[in-house]
Amino acid sequence: MSDAARGDVLEDQIDQWRGFVSRRRAISPADVEEMEDHLRERIADLGANGLDAEEAFLVAVKRMGNLDEVSREFAREHSHRLWKQLVLVPEAEDGAGGLSRWRELGVVLACALGAGLAVKLLFTSVDGEIAQIRNVAFVVLPFLAGWFAWKRRVTWRTCAAVAAVAAVPALAVNLYPFEATPGPFPSPGMTAVLAFTHAPVLLWLLVGVLHTGGHWRSHERRMDFVRFMGELVIYLALIMLGSVVLVGLTFAVLALVDVDLEPFFEDWLLPFGLPGALLVAAWLVEAKKSVVENIAPVLTRVFTPLALLMLAADLVALLVDGPLTTVDRDLLILMDAILVLVLFLLLYSISARDPMARAGVFDWLQLALVGAALAVDAVALTAMLTRIAEFGFTANKTAALGLNLVLLVHLVWSAWLMVGFVRGTRPFAAIERWQTAYLPVYAVWAGLVVLVFPPLFGFA
Repeated sequence: MSDAARGDVLEDQIDQWRGFVSRRRAISPADVEEMEDHLRERIADLGANGLDAEEAFLVAVKRMGNLDEVSREFAREHSHRLWKQLVLVPEAEDGAGGLSRWRELGVVLACALGAGLAVKLLFTSVDGEIAQIRNVAFVVLPFLAGWFAWKRRVTWRTCAAVAAVAAVPALAVNLYPFEATPGPFPSPGMTAVLAFTHAPVLLWLLVGVLHTGGHWRSHERRMDFVRFMGELVIYLALIMLGSVVLVGLTFAVLALVDVDLEPFFEDWLLPFGLPGALLVAAWLVEAKKSVVENIAPVLTRVFTPLALLMLAADLVALLVDGPLTTVDRDLLILMDAILVLVLFLLLYSISARDPMARAGVFDWLQLALVGAALAVDAVALTAMLTRIAEFGFTANKTAALGLNLVLLVHLVWSAWLMVGFVRGTRPFAAIERWQTAYLPVYAVWAGLVVLVFPPLFGFA
């Protein structure tokens, strides 16, 4: 390898190290620059002693200490800085920075108001509850996408391309001639339900393109989006739980004086509150990501063993439920939901892990979790194939079968890479890159279900 190539590899390694350190709590950009200077000095000293660039980098990082320990040390020395991070709009070092933060908050609130007005207009101008529900994602997520486009300064060409792709499923779910189930209370057919439920998945991944600033091919940017999704769930859950308590207490108090808030709740609070909570939660994730990251490792360590126990119980339930042809269809659907939940937990765990740390007990636990998920997926897949062989293909069975195959490939290769990591034959970066490289597969599958399944199965 030439000296120039070695230099490029070293710079890539330092970029990854800097990106990870930048996400640590209480470490400011100035601190990161100072630490990087120290790292480069150590690499230069080691290089002068005869080590090549890669060896010098690994030794220098090791001598600088564990990044979690470095983060804790900075937090102890700069506790006032951590407190400032928790303030709604932190005080900036200069007026321009403070103005920028207030402007960003103003843009977020404007987008939240716009999303609320769009939902209100949807519910007042579109007849039919089904038509309203299937279009909620198409009127809310564009405002979140617009905020990301503004914040990341995404080019107009990228925004136009994303909007054009998003328009395709929007037109499909509204213009396809879906058939309703016969009976006194007609309901949407299975292809309609599949299209309605998979369209938001495709739309959300398109929002991820704007979250990456249009650099959707970048592994680091896609991993940031994975991290964003996990942290968004945390913030959104906290906001929703707090809102439920607040609204419940308000209803209870006003009910004592014969004030009925239900019309206001249905006509105004829900249309504006739900999309507003999504936009505000997204802004909080972007503004306070270094603080939330401290919660992520704790959550993953708590829920990983619990998820492993849940999968073991699910596997037993599938195996003792009689012949695979008699396994309840709702149980198989529930198994798919659980596998998706486990996949999210795996992605979030990987995104929150120190990539420089050695394999430990928790990594073996995650490997066991993936192995249990594979066992459940294999049994569920066998049950689906058995049912299809006996009763034939339907839209619902084909969608479930396809999702299981997509999950199977994801989990199998994840397990293979994790085995290599815990045995010390593969770097952790290989596991990270596989997770982000596989994300477009889910977008493709969601697009197939939305666009191809309805005409393929006669819109029934």
